[in-house]
Amino acid sequence: MPKDNTPGKPTTRRYSEEEKAQAVRLVRQLRRELGTEHGTVQRVADQLGYGVETVRKWVKRADVDEGVKPGRSSEDAARMKALEQENRELKRANEMAGSGGGRNDLRVSL
Repeated sequence: MPKDNTPGKPTTRRYSEEEKAQAVRLVRQLRRELGTEHGTVQRVADQLGYGVETVRKWVKRADVDEGVKPGRSSEDAARMKALEQENRELKRANEMAGSGGGRNDLRVSL
């Protein structure tokens, strides 16, 4: 069962990396034993008391991260997010520098 320090909805649960890895490992093991993907995520999720979609997402993410399936890895996604944030900050700084920080709008006529 997940470590749930706060009472509330299942969506407020926080799972450790070990719990996620265990769920992924169990799904993959069950798939090998049964020779099918059908129903494996639901069986493991039910056994562990986790949400089916939560476990499905963990397995999908692990498959992409390990190169089993195509897609953008977690590492690439985090790097892209950081670069996009940096780009927004630079654009904002350039806009402020280009406008003179708003000082060009005030002209004193004598």
